[in-house]
Amino acid sequence: MSTATASLDIEKIRSQFPVLDQEVNGKPLIYFDNAATSQTAKAVVDSLIQFYEKDHANIHRGIHTLAERSTKAFEETRERVQQFINAAEADEIIFTKGTTESINLVAQSWGSKFLKKGDEILVSQLEHHSNIVPWQLAAEKVGAVIKVIPINEKGEILVDAYKKLLNKRTALVAVNFVSNSLGTINPVKEIIDAAQQFDAITLIDAAQAAPHVKLDVQELDCDFLALSSHKMYGPTGVGVLYGKRDMLEAIPPYQGGGEMIKDVSFDGTTFNDIPYKFEAGTPNIGEVIAFKYAMDFIDGLGHENIAEYEHELLTYATEKLEEIPGFNAIGTADNKASVISFLLDDVHPYDLGQLLDARGIAVRTGHHCTQPLMDYLQIDGTVRASFAVYNTKEEIDIFCEAVENIVKKFS
Repeated sequence: MSTATASLDIEKIRSQFPVLDQEVNGKPLIYFDNAATSQTAKAVVDSLIQFYEKDHANIHRGIHTLAERSTKAFEETRERVQQFINAAEADEIIFTKGTTESINLVAQSWGSKFLKKGDEILVSQLEHHSNIVPWQLAAEKVGAVIKVIPINEKGEILVDAYKKLLNKRTALVAVNFVSNSLGTINPVKEIIDAAQQFDAITLIDAAQAAPHVKLDVQELDCDFLALSSHKMYGPTGVGVLYGKRDMLEAIPPYQGGGEMIKDVSFDGTTFNDIPYKFEAGTPNIGEVIAFKYAMDFIDGLGHENIAEYEHELLTYATEKLEEIPGFNAIGTADNKASVISFLLDDVHPYDLGQLLDARGIAVRTGHHCTQPLMDYLQIDGTVRASFAVYNTKEEIDIFCEAVENIVKKFS
């Protein structure tokens, strides 16, 4: 099962993901749940094995060879992230457990120091729960207000309406770069520029964008940006919080413990410099080191090539699904990543998900942790097929044929 394009050798790419070469329920696996988590590249898995078999040691504390080796590799990943998102310096890269922890860090740390009663936080109707709930928690502590940026029926942010929401009370704007539920690619640069007119802080949830869109935090000029390794062909348990130096230095530590201190006594504690001020305790060392190879994989293919191929898959799948009676696309933004959310007239999403799984096809069903968006759309959830660079048109053919057959059985 392979597809060749002018730019990418998909068969060669697939060979770097051994997990795809298996049967599920007696059928070849077709994995279309990449928005939840992408599969892990072999170079990443090899790095993890190398670390735990040869290099396993804690970082930043020991002076023995293994400790120095693991510390060096860990910090090399920090520098690799800096390069990947074009941060001004490696110290602006904080390692966390994932995008969710990164956003919580900002909400709790920045919120505890700068958020005050009557301040307004703007989030869009498209947000994942992880970019809503942390702000609700922070706002409740001080009496701040959450305001929602509206969207249109296609699932696009209404930029003019957003700009009307901005005012002197706007303290922070937090939006996703790409919607995990609908695939909408948001105009984040325009959103950031508008927020800066009112001196509002900006946070970009780039979890869904990082594997598809080239990130440049200096060009975006956002204050904070969050992403997750596991959506980028890397390990789980590793996230990144980017923050501008002056912002990170201005906010207090998120958690207390080892590594984040300079000096501790029972009279008080002085804190370490960034980025270590925000990295209390032993991190996922091997996973952070392996994350470097995921970024190497993406950059090796090139974001433009990936985006072009995935758009080809998206267009092909959309056209084929639209031929199926009762197909209803949910989210039809003009600018989309490779995500198709849909409903069928006579088949419940959960039934479709289970019946596809019986055929070896993995899709996501439900509200995708975006219940406010589903409430706005007046639906309980959708079926979501999300494509990665290792997926093929042949897989889409099998998927669409399976959906069509299921529709016939229910009609």
